[in-house]
Amino acid sequence: MPAIAKAFLTAIWFMILTLPVMGIKLNLLENRVNWKFDRILWLGVAVFFLAMLWNWCFARKARGLPILAMPESIRASLDKVSGNTGLKRTFLVLLLAILVAMPWLGSFYQTNIMISAMLYIMLALGLNIVVGLAGQLVLGYVAFYAVGAYGYALLNQYFGLGFWACLPLGGLLAALFGLGLGFPVLRLRGDYLAIVTLGFGEIVRLAMLNWTSLTGGPRGISDIPRPGFFNMEMDLNQATDYIYYLVLIAVIITVIVISRLKNSRVGLALQALREDEVACEAMGVDITRAKLSAFALGSCWAGFAGVIFAAKTTFINPSSFTFMESAMILSMVVLGGMGSISGVIIAAIILIMAPEYLRAFSEYRMLIFGAIMVIMMIFRPQGLISGERRNYRITALAERDARAAREGN
Repeated sequence: MPAIAKAFLTAIWFMILTLPVMGIKLNLLENRVNWKFDRILWLGVAVFFLAMLWNWCFARKARGLPILAMPESIRASLDKVSGNTGLKRTFLVLLLAILVAMPWLGSFYQTNIMISAMLYIMLALGLNIVVGLAGQLVLGYVAFYAVGAYGYALLNQYFGLGFWACLPLGGLLAALFGLGLGFPVLRLRGDYLAIVTLGFGEIVRLAMLNWTSLTGGPRGISDIPRPGFFNMEMDLNQATDYIYYLVLIAVIITVIVISRLKNSRVGLALQALREDEVACEAMGVDITRAKLSAFALGSCWAGFAGVIFAAKTTFINPSSFTFMESAMILSMVVLGGMGSISGVIIAAIILIMAPEYLRAFSEYRMLIFGAIMVIMMIFRPQGLISGERRNYRITALAERDARAAREGN
């Protein structure tokens, strides 16, 4: 069937299916039905052109061609810029200067948005250790986030510990929970691992919801103190700016540590585990230690982020740690590119900041979000920036190939 005919049939079906929803408006005062055929017609036209575009994209993908072909001159220029270390350092310095000046350049609202975005960057980078590097699909990652937040709130409420004492304790507590989850699921992989971790996340949330004598249940815990700075008195704006700089420093440390981890011996073992678990074990890698390291390291960063989140909001309850939070964090990892640090950062910024600045389209935000994820999974499943893969070549073979090439000439 020609592409035009397919697009036309698709538009007709959309018009028929949406007619009861968009084409009929009941006027109860006058007991009359108002038909909105113009809406249905415009919808059909839009669907027709979108279907044509969709078929064109699939046709190019089937032939192995890129969806959007970049001119070679532009591609060469971008490769040259990406390979220039001086330009990279200059860009990072400028970016850091903008981030440092953000509280003075932006409003209180924008500073809060940036704090939320950077917290999700920490969470996404932590999950990237487990999912992106180790290849273990985890759907209950928000449980470790909740452990860190409730750990700070409860330690402060019952033992009077402050933020700086609870920050390492929250990460340690979340890491212990990660090890507790890692031991039972050592032999699981794929969908089975995802189901178990999803259940773990719900168990933690329901425990916080029903253990009212300890966690307060649905009422949550309030009056959580913000982080202090040498006993200085700070108003709301000053405290928000202070938390902003704390989160910024935490994100920088997270990026540095995970970058070093990725190229370390442990990181290489995790990447080997992701590629082929059987071959990884055959090469002498301790699978048990590698998996437990991934769970402990990933959950540790979630615990740190949870402590900062509790200090920022000064109030937490179980509704802040639902499955949708885990799905959002996992979407950041998948959309950015599993194993890619820069891609995950970009995806976290997009998924957190774009909905805030698109409140005019509040009724369609989730629809747009779902459409973008579907399109990404079809046309670019590796994410915005695919993770780097190491290429090895034996020196002797390279020398032999070069010698054969010289002799052939």
